[in-house]
Amino acid sequence: MLIKRSPNGIELPFSSEITPRAVFEARRSFIKQAAIGAVSSAALLEMMNREAFAQGTHPKLAGKLNPAYSALDKQTAYKDATTYNNFYEFGTDKSDPAQNAGTLRTRPWTVTIEGEVNKPMTLDLDALLKLAPLEERVYRLRCVEGWSMVIPWIGYSFSEIIKKVEPTGNAKYVEFISLADNKQMPGVSSRVLHWPYTEGLRIDEANHPLALLTLGMYGETLPNQNGAPVRMVLPWKYGFKSAKSIVKIRFVKDQPRTSWNLSAPSEYGFYSNVNPNVDHPRWSQASERRIGEDGFLARKRKTLMYNGYNDVASLYTGMDLKKFF
Repeated sequence: MLIKRSPNGIELPFSSEITPRAVFEARRSFIKQAAIGAVSSAALLEMMNREAFAQGTHPKLAGKLNPAYSALDKQTAYKDATTYNNFYEFGTDKSDPAQNAGTLRTRPWTVTIEGEVNKPMTLDLDALLKLAPLEERVYRLRCVEGWSMVIPWIGYSFSEIIKKVEPTGNAKYVEFISLADNKQMPGVSSRVLHWPYTEGLRIDEANHPLALLTLGMYGETLPNQNGAPVRMVLPWKYGFKSAKSIVKIRFVKDQPRTSWNLSAPSEYGFYSNVNPNVDHPRWSQASERRIGEDGFLARKRKTLMYNGYNDVASLYTGMDLKKFF
């Protein structure tokens, strides 16, 4: 990959920091729409919400540390992890979710589980919290844009859900559907993505112990901008695969069509495993910037295959990972 430099030798901003094409085209429209309601009754709520995020005053949520699934890397500061986010339902800039997500109401909340299962069910948040013992796992999370974080998440393996609903033999994939409510989520009125946000996994991927149904982080319930009240965390895949604010889970026979793959199929594949050997069409994936540690003008880390979670390698035996990217 050709790295452009200025005449004095300073490396120019990374191509991974360049706004995706779809985002750039939709941003002006989004800003105009957001400006219409800039002075509203929601403003005070959002201000209070931001203050709570800054102070770390969300309800406590304890989980027993699982050392088998806890990276030894230095953890990202809470402030960085809660103010630098991708959550396009609340805006396309990294600071937008923390500024705008105060409008999200996380109670009452239910998640419907349906499709190719013997025991379909609808679980409220309290039922989800009690479904299995909560664990704390420190996972690295790698974003497709070239940055990463290390976060102590709280939840339990998604396999616990799979056991409860008893998939039929026809269930080959799991589809995750996020909330899409333009009254709570200003970004949903934009055309930057296909709404509701939808992601998917093969059922054996969803059944892997690393796949975490996540209800908290840093010893607290999830902040709104981090996907409250329930999300997935898949540490061996790029961050956009980890669906946020989930309201429906479907077990299906055919591979689900996912939001980013629909918007830019040549750039965002269904699998989206972290793979330093497969470049994004517009930038390299060979290195990354750790938020809060690595300087903006120098990449200091090599990206690891599967983000360093090599336990998942057996899921892809015999697959051409350049074709199934």
